[in-house]
Amino acid sequence: MLAEAVKKELQAIMGDQWVRDDKEALVTHSYDGTPMLQSLPDGVIYPASTEHVSETLKVLSRHRIPVISRGSGTNLCGGTVPVNGGVVMVMHRMNKILEVDLQNLTATVQPGLNTKQFSTHIEGLGLFYPPDPSSMAISTIGGNIAENSGGLRGLKYGTTKDYVLGLEAVLPSGEIIRTGGKLMKDVAGYDLTKLLVGSEGTLAVITEATLKLIPPPKYKKTMLAMFKDIYDAARTVSSIIENRIIPATLEILDRPTIRVVDDFAKLGLPLDMEAILLIEQDGDEETVERDIQRISEICRAENADRTEIAANEEQALKLLTARRSAFTALARLRPTTILEDATVPRSRIADMVLEINRIAEKHKVQICTFGHAGDGNLHPTATTDARDQDEIHRVEAAFEDIFEAAIRLGGTITGEHGVGLVKAPFLEWKVGSVGMTVMSGIKQVFDPDGLLNPGKMFAKAARKRVVIEHG
Repeated sequence: MLAEAVKKELQAIMGDQWVRDDKEALVTHSYDGTPMLQSLPDGVIYPASTEHVSETLKVLSRHRIPVISRGSGTNLCGGTVPVNGGVVMVMHRMNKILEVDLQNLTATVQPGLNTKQFSTHIEGLGLFYPPDPSSMAISTIGGNIAENSGGLRGLKYGTTKDYVLGLEAVLPSGEIIRTGGKLMKDVAGYDLTKLLVGSEGTLAVITEATLKLIPPPKYKKTMLAMFKDIYDAARTVSSIIENRIIPATLEILDRPTIRVVDDFAKLGLPLDMEAILLIEQDGDEETVERDIQRISEICRAENADRTEIAANEEQALKLLTARRSAFTALARLRPTTILEDATVPRSRIADMVLEINRIAEKHKVQICTFGHAGDGNLHPTATTDARDQDEIHRVEAAFEDIFEAAIRLGGTITGEHGVGLVKAPFLEWKVGSVGMTVMSGIKQVFDPDGLLNPGKMFAKAARKRVVIEHG
């Protein structure tokens, strides 16, 4: 619970109804999309402006109270769980599109804006905002920026960081900083914009973002490639890229995922296949038709059982929607679903798929694999039961082995979910002890009292080292 004096100070800034410490509010904001993690905050607040954020942070800083900024809480790394108590700052009231600049092809928005609503609005203006995390119907732009969210279109179009041109953010002291702007070129000093993107709320609270927009593709085509061997499917991904073709979307689903997605979405997917690739290409019509034809040839050369092209836009949309529902569909299997995002170079995607299967068998756990195969970002997903402690320990050991395998293959512990609480013990594997020292120094400059999202990213102790396999 908040001290009464602090509560009154916060109420004076944003109004009584927007400062809560009742049980309902505390429990509701004690967890996020990550399973088996929960911790009660001391209070929940709902600012409506940059001024509210600034004045609030001055109060919280003076009283040395931690603050966790939060969008919709869809993240999967424990990034918004208030493990040290403090105040959860919910950004949903700051949800406006402040400007769409058609001359510069930019949009300036507040962080609480829903990602899907923003994307739909921009498409209605004949423009395109490519970042499309699977949670986009629920997540916010601010949350996407904090985690540097990816999505199905990341292979061709990049991730959130590639579309953030400028930011307004508030430091824990209450001071407001502005980075970047509507500029295509800007090398004046360190790139603070890119530093804040993906910083997971540990450096500043983002209050405004200037985003890059682009013209939409004129033509799209979607296809399925079906394989009786998952290794063949994974190898095909590398072959497509090696042939200098960059699809807009290149996703993989293994057999268990195919089955649950089809049961969930009723699409008539091929249940006798070990894996399918979902491929979309966009651009001008001639190029798309040529690419799809060549991709079909590559798939058959890599032992695809068959390929099918979506008959129309409606069928293509259903296939993409089904892929986005993979996590939801898998969550129906057992009480607890743990989704991870180990990432490797695209050339090692087949090796990583085999590693995941080997590790699941070794630990006797069920792991389904799907993900953004085209950019090496796999989502091994364990279906388990939090009440079975022995199985949970085996699942945790399996994921530790998966992270180790990813790094050994030249990859990383997370491609888009972030470090947060879950991956913090493994971060030093990726960046090394010197990298950890540099990151800690940056954190100290921005947040000397450690009040912004404490307990995240920096583990108390690193786990064992791993050796990276080159090649």
